[in-house]
Amino acid sequence: MERPIIEVKNLVRKFDELIAVNDVSFDVKKGEIFAFLGPNGAGKSTTIKILTTLLNPTYGSVRVNGFDVVNNEDDVRHSFGIVFQDPSLDDELTAWENMEFHGVLYGVPKAIRNSKIEELMKFVELWDRKDEIVKNFSGGMKRRLEIARGLLHHPKILFLDEPTLGLDPQTRNHIWSYVENLNKTEGLTIFFSTHYIEEAERIAHRVAVIDHGVIVASGTPEELKARSGVDSLEDAFLKLTGKDIRDENADGSGNFRMHNRVWRR
Repeated sequence: MERPIIEVKNLVRKFDELIAVNDVSFDVKKGEIFAFLGPNGAGKSTTIKILTTLLNPTYGSVRVNGFDVVNNEDDVRHSFGIVFQDPSLDDELTAWENMEFHGVLYGVPKAIRNSKIEELMKFVELWDRKDEIVKNFSGGMKRRLEIARGLLHHPKILFLDEPTLGLDPQTRNHIWSYVENLNKTEGLTIFFSTHYIEEAERIAHRVAVIDHGVIVASGTPEELKARSGVDSLEDAFLKLTGKDIRDENADGSGNFRMHNRVWRR
């Protein structure tokens, strides 16, 4: 049996006395589209930061593409591309210059860099805007460029941290069409979180739901709906995690406050 491309075993992450992630274990198969869902403050962002080497685990084992996230940071980082929740492009550079800078940073050989940039920018339909300053781009165009940039060094995994947050439905649909196409044609593993539960229901092969730092359920969208006795993944999510809204503290520690409002994402 082929080894999972992401392996998380008994992961614990503490911030002083707070346990943000508590004995979490899961795996992601190569070529899978995997959705990671949870309310604010549930441990979702902390786990993603550990997977992408931005945080070290307190305890437990995490391997990405066969590499340990603590002992083999560089190998792990070359194994994935990432689209952050907040824009990370340089607005004062052109689209081409943003791509070029990323290629140099990741050591993509110059002999293939230019052709790969052209290929990816055509894929996300931005080739005709390659020489335009990025600050003139719409939110959707920036997201598409970030996806292209994240693929430039030919990663095995693409992490998407709420990539469609704040975008209009047409643009959201367009971006997920790119992602699904990448998965089908390239066999690229996709690991994503989203505020829009219907997106996970539409494209995820499997879903893991984290709450209070613990994986409370995992399986296909259909399995989660069947176990919860509901007709939609959003209703299954709310049944598993509760309907009260949660706000993360400004320190990002994962603490949360509870309010008597229905939580809809």
